[in-house]
Amino acid sequence: MKNLLKKEFLLAMHPTVPIFLLLSAMLLIPNYPYYVVFFYTGLAVFFTCLSGRENHDLAYTIQLPVAKRDVVRGRFVFVLLIEDAQMLIAIPFAILRQSLPLPGNTVGMDANISLFAFSLVLLGLFNRIFFTRYYRNVQQVGKAFVVASAVVFLYIAAVEVCAHAVPFVRDRLDTPDPQFLPEKLIALAVGLIVFGLLTEFSYKKSVFLFERQDL
Repeated sequence: MKNLLKKEFLLAMHPTVPIFLLLSAMLLIPNYPYYVVFFYTGLAVFFTCLSGRENHDLAYTIQLPVAKRDVVRGRFVFVLLIEDAQMLIAIPFAILRQSLPLPGNTVGMDANISLFAFSLVLLGLFNRIFFTRYYRNVQQVGKAFVVASAVVFLYIAAVEVCAHAVPFVRDRLDTPDPQFLPEKLIALAVGLIVFGLLTEFSYKKSVFLFERQDL
């Protein structure tokens, strides 16, 4: 696994990945749909998979002395590290955003703990939709991304509407930290669980689909 991860970072990773990670600074933009920051993580994954198709990354990797299951696991671990990095990099920007003398986000969710809770679900949805289509046919990476993006943006629209229309979300979750901290921490825990379950299911399904492909 160590060598596969080294290959992912040195050979497979698209150059835009670190740029998209730095887009966590967009949390400082007033009145902006902050979930888009985490959508860029999915875009980085897409560019990596698309670049891999054009550079025959999988054709090279499966010729190595590794099982197909390990190839999928290597990519998933790589993606999880990117998603974790996005979350960690975004935290100081969220803290800075709340310390600035600016009004709350009128577009939707503020840059608070709840944003990270809902963003974890967003990333889990992306992993679930994108990879279970990508590993069904690795040549159709664009179709997998279009479907995943459509689901993600529907989710973003829904949760942003909730920040205005659902009293619990509006009055408790969409508030400056550390207000209503217990409720937000519960939301964060639920987000982590949902992210883990969606990603685990996606990994198992992806392994099954990839092992069936004749590459």
